[in-house]
Amino acid sequence: MQKHYLEDVIEPTIKNLGFEIVRVLTIGDKNPVIQIMIEHKDYNKEITVDDCATVSKALSVLLDEKDPIDDKYVLEVSSPGLDRPLTKLEHFSRYIGYVIKLETLEMVEKRKRFKGVLKEVNGNNVVINMEETDYTIAYDNISKAKIVLTDELWEQYLKAHKNNQN
Repeated sequence: MQKHYLEDVIEPTIKNLGFEIVRVLTIGDKNPVIQIMIEHKDYNKEITVDDCATVSKALSVLLDEKDPIDDKYVLEVSSPGLDRPLTKLEHFSRYIGYVIKLETLEMVEKRKRFKGVLKEVNGNNVVINMEETDYTIAYDNISKAKIVLTDELWEQYLKAHKNNQN
């Protein structure tokens, strides 16, 4: 998966604040929206609105100083959510057993779209089980991937959220 050109500029600031970049997207050409998804370095902590505000303020100062974007832009900082994108190989390793969707750049066994259970990460390959068949897909061949929101995932979230409040 390709690294976004702004990541090199903003990554040190985000890391210093205790977060990691999940994804950076630029939407639109004139007055673009810059979407930055973050998560805590401790993946078990939820991102709060205050976390997003803290990162947004720090990045606004940084981007005003470095000025890597020619036009006006809108900066959006958010959490990845439950149906989060998988943008790094370590994300795939962390979410083994989850249902995912992914698309490939090149055909794999006559298809480019897959939806199934993430079975394993083997070196630089991701193995997904779909319709009782395992597909081995090179990480570099993945154009996009995300977790699918399932009833089981929602139940798991509710249970964890309830435990964190007690």
